[in-house]
Amino acid sequence: MNRRNTTIGIGLLGAGVVGSQVARVILAPDADHRLSLHGILVRDVERQRDGVPSELLTTDPESVLGDDRNDIIIEVMGGEEPARSYMATALSAGKHVVTANKEALAKHGDELTNLAAQNGVSLSFEASVGGGIPVLAAIQDSLTANRIESIRAIINGTTNYVLSSMNESGMSFEDALSEAQKLGYAEADPTADVDAHDAVYKLSILARLAFGASAHPDMIHREGIRNIGAKDLRYASALGFTIKLLAIARVGSEGVRCRVHPALVPVDVPMANVNGVLNAVELNGDLIGPLWLQGRGAGAGPTASAVMGDVLRIAKGISAKPSPLSINGELNGVQSTDAQRSERIDAPNVVDMNDLQARYYIRLTCLDRFGVLAKIASVFGDATISIASVLQFDADDEHGLADLVIMTHPSHEASMQEAASRLRQLDVVASLENLIRVEDYDTV
Repeated sequence: MNRRNTTIGIGLLGAGVVGSQVARVILAPDADHRLSLHGILVRDVERQRDGVPSELLTTDPESVLGDDRNDIIIEVMGGEEPARSYMATALSAGKHVVTANKEALAKHGDELTNLAAQNGVSLSFEASVGGGIPVLAAIQDSLTANRIESIRAIINGTTNYVLSSMNESGMSFEDALSEAQKLGYAEADPTADVDAHDAVYKLSILARLAFGASAHPDMIHREGIRNIGAKDLRYASALGFTIKLLAIARVGSEGVRCRVHPALVPVDVPMANVNGVLNAVELNGDLIGPLWLQGRGAGAGPTASAVMGDVLRIAKGISAKPSPLSINGELNGVQSTDAQRSERIDAPNVVDMNDLQARYYIRLTCLDRFGVLAKIASVFGDATISIASVLQFDADDEHGLADLVIMTHPSHEASMQEAASRLRQLDVVASLENLIRVEDYDTV
């Protein structure tokens, strides 16, 4: 790496909303004088970007990655490829990498972390989870004396906005999503958000840092919010809950269970009141107990804040003395990778959902006639599931149907899925509309 005491070279990959904001911060008159931006990789050099000089733009990745003046490569392109390849090239060339790319990290974190360690450079990614919320720094730095026992989080602003709007106004999922798109909170193709891929990537990164677990996205249980209806939010409210898309990871004797899905959350806990596009992360450490972090989880400003925080920490280490790397490959004063965390504890297995114990909310549309409850109860009894309550809502006299909402006592996931399959086959059940887990707060 080309090291200098006066200037720290920066190469930027991507100049979209976030990348352009990062460039403006680096180029601002009152910016850190040590930082010098030498090139910005873009797809289209003709597109105007406010505050970004056109002479810095290029479509040639080698002109940025191969520039010996660049000490730090900032990757804010997003997506798996070619971002992963570019980061691997930079790390292999002995350049520090700062990224906001949750997908590439979730799918290729082991490879990129190992490359950083082998080449004595840092891979920093605070912006990949929670936008401007310093959750990764808290895990890597402030909480290193703790054994993290659980993570519970709202880490996708789009889905949180949609569910909050549905809850407040009673609008449908489709209408709430359309509103989010008009306001710029949801993409034209919202799949990554509403089908929970984005939250899964972020939980994968959190699990790696907190537990040392190689939780590839394919190992994480995933359910999105497309099936949540206005009725579910209304019925949940009547029962003392709201519905949030939660990302949950908890370590136990068998390993780490990671899951992302809608959950009923009691209305009297802080997580129930995280609304709009806000994110929140609840960490539970063996020494500190529950710790709560909340803030803006997306957008140019918060993401650029996290990116530049990583850049300035690296710059501080480079400027500290002529040879800024310690013998173990970590930058002085910088938490470079999660290697130190995974070395402290044996990496746990990632376990499946079958043995999860939870309470469940089940919404059925049933025939409104004598004997229906007995048939339904027999299915739960055969699956050794105890029913806590049964409530009837919204009877449809014209069609002889009614909504039944069943709340269970804690039950095994495998048993609940077996019961759900049998309920769908009952002649008295027109449809099983929804099955949602209840997130209990009496235990963390």
